[in-house]
Amino acid sequence: MSARLLLIGPPGAGKGTQAQRLSAALAVPAISTGDIFRAHLRDETPLGKQAKAFMDAGDNVPDSLTNDLVRDRLSQADAADGFLLDGYPRTIDQVRALDELLAESGHAMDAVVELVADPDVVVERLKKRALEQGRADDDEAVVRHRLEVYAQQTAALIGVYAERGLLAKVDGIGEIAEVTERIEAALAARGILFTA
Repeated sequence: MSARLLLIGPPGAGKGTQAQRLSAALAVPAISTGDIFRAHLRDETPLGKQAKAFMDAGDNVPDSLTNDLVRDRLSQADAADGFLLDGYPRTIDQVRALDELLAESGHAMDAVVELVADPDVVVERLKKRALEQGRADDDEAVVRHRLEVYAQQTAALIGVYAERGLLAKVDGIGEIAEVTERIEAALAARGILFTA
């Protein structure tokens, strides 16, 4: 079973955890742009060196370079039958680039899962994580700002995928296994069945 999926949700909604579970259950790689950047930087590839120049200057990596990095990752053999993207696309231009990339091989996105979480619950979850892991970036004011930025950045993406009938909103609050079951049910309703 092939599946080309996007997992989106606010910071603290459990995307990373769910991405790993879904990846295993669907037998497709979970691909995050953060992991892609780190791999290229570590291996000092030409794309990695370009990205490093922007990052060292404190600038965002431009869409064109991000698109090239994702194109390179999706061209690898393990992604031939599907993938689960986390952190890409983030802009409408990136949506267009992803559409074009998939169309080149006769494919399109199969579904977009949006993990929905009440901001107050997310703040409490991240404050707990900050205590457990000593993370300064999980301070309440910082978290609330990150949630606002997320909402502003993703509203247009969510709109595009909702118009295409690809969006599945799933409650991201609850036990990990419960959330996974909700995602499985939402995907099964779209004909995407789990192998495990």
